[in-house]
Amino acid sequence: MITLLTTPADRELVITRTFDAPVRRLWEAWTRPEHVRAWYGAAGLTMSVCDIDLRPGGAWRWGQRTPDGQEIVFSGTYQEILPAERLVYTERFEQMPDAAPVHVTLAFDATPAGGTALTSTSFWPSSEVRDQALAAGMETGVREQYDRLAEYLKGMGD
Repeated sequence: MITLLTTPADRELVITRTFDAPVRRLWEAWTRPEHVRAWYGAAGLTMSVCDIDLRPGGAWRWGQRTPDGQEIVFSGTYQEILPAERLVYTERFEQMPDAAPVHVTLAFDATPAGGTALTSTSFWPSSEVRDQALAAGMETGVREQYDRLAEYLKGMGD
């Protein structure tokens, strides 16, 4: 499956991928810490934190540690939760505490073949910040992470 990143408008980034798993399974993989720990981030890094308070106003925090001890942590607040349909949340890179948050909407849509089309639409503080993230390797990281998620979903069961 192909993970596609596009920039259809100023400050916007859309990431799409179809997974060979039903919506409920993908939803659980994305919203339960015991599953997120298995697929999140880059291979070779250690998951250092995975907190999920899945409710409107609840916080989330996911992070990894590099072999040299550097922490790479993202966090935010859930704004809207429609189980197995949509998640709306903010996202911050904690290593840049003064940066404005990114606003993300994740849509989980069933496909006719029984899979799930996942669409992440994010609005960044500026097109410059978005483009800097992309230039820093975000696309490679997202593709690897989604590939890891796809592999994990195969063994997850219903």
